[in-house]
Amino acid sequence: MSSLSVPTMPVSTRDDVAKLYKAFKGFGCDTSAVIDILAHRDVSQRAAIKQEYEPLYSEELLHRLSKELSGKLEDAVLLWMEDPATRDAVSVREALVADDLRGATEVICSRTPSQIQIFKQIYNAEYGVNLEHDLKYYTSGDHQKLLLAYVSVQRYEGFEVDRTLADNDAKTLYKAGEKKIGTDEDKFIKIFSERSRAQLAAVDSTYNSMYGHSIRKAIKKETSGLFAYALLTILRCAENPAKYFAKVLREAMKGLGTDDTTLIRVIVTRVELDMQYIKAEYEKKYKKSLVDAVHSETSGDYRSFLLALLGPKH
Repeated sequence: MSSLSVPTMPVSTRDDVAKLYKAFKGFGCDTSAVIDILAHRDVSQRAAIKQEYEPLYSEELLHRLSKELSGKLEDAVLLWMEDPATRDAVSVREALVADDLRGATEVICSRTPSQIQIFKQIYNAEYGVNLEHDLKYYTSGDHQKLLLAYVSVQRYEGFEVDRTLADNDAKTLYKAGEKKIGTDEDKFIKIFSERSRAQLAAVDSTYNSMYGHSIRKAIKKETSGLFAYALLTILRCAENPAKYFAKVLREAMKGLGTDDTTLIRVIVTRVELDMQYIKAEYEKKYKKSLVDAVHSETSGDYRSFLLALLGPKH
C-alpha cells in the first residue's frame, strides 16, 4: 500500500515541466518547488515529466537535477526519478561496487522472481555485464552460491502450498543443520532459492511445530555473516516484507550516525509498494512513528523530500 500523496485533480505534465524549469533558473535552485512537484507524482507521471522536459529545454531532466541538487537530496531525487526495475539495478550495482554487500543482498533477496528478472535485464543493458557476472566477482562462498541460485530460479509466486513438501523440507533443514555437527549449506541454498514465499513460510511454520522454534533460530545458530543475512532476508520477506523493512530502517537509524544510503534506498523503493504497511509495523515494534524517526535523523531539504514521500504519520 503506497504512502505517496498525489493531487486528486489531473495534473498537466507541461505545467510541471515549466515549473521545474523556472525552479532551476536564476541564482540557486528553488528546491522547495522541485520537491513539491516530484515528491507528489507517481511513477507514470514522473516518466512523462522526464520525457517532456528534454525536447522542450534540450537537456535531460536527470542531468539538470544532478547539476542543481547535491548531496543526499540529489541521491534520493535521482533514484526516485527512475522506474522501479532501474532503481533496483542501480541500487545493486552501487552496493556491489561500494562493497556494501548487505545492501546488495537486501535488494536481491527481498524481490520477487518477476522483479528480479526485469531488473536483471536492465542491469545488463545499463552496465554491459550480466548480474551473475558481477555477483561472481564481488561475492564469495555460500553467500555467492545462494545469491546466484536466487537470481536464476523462477519461483512460483502464488499462494498455494504443498504441505507434504513443507514437512519434508523442514526435516531436511533440521538434518542439514541442528541435527548434525557442521552444516550442509547446500541443502539450505536449494530450499531457500527454489521455494515460493508462501511455501517457505509453510516450511517455517512446520519447523516450529516439529522442533519448537523457528528456522530463524537455526539459521543464527548454524550459519553466519552474509550467508546468514541472505537466508534471514529471504525468510523474513516470505513471512512479512513490511516487518522486515521496518527492521532495516530501524538499523539504518539507530546508534550514532545514520546509514543514509540504506534509508534512501528503502524509502524510495518501497513508497509506491507497501510503505503504509512498513509505517504500521515500525510503530508497532518500536513505539515511535517512522515519520518522527526520519525527522529526527535527517535535516534540510533532504528531510523535507523523504517526509513528503512518507506522507503523514497515520
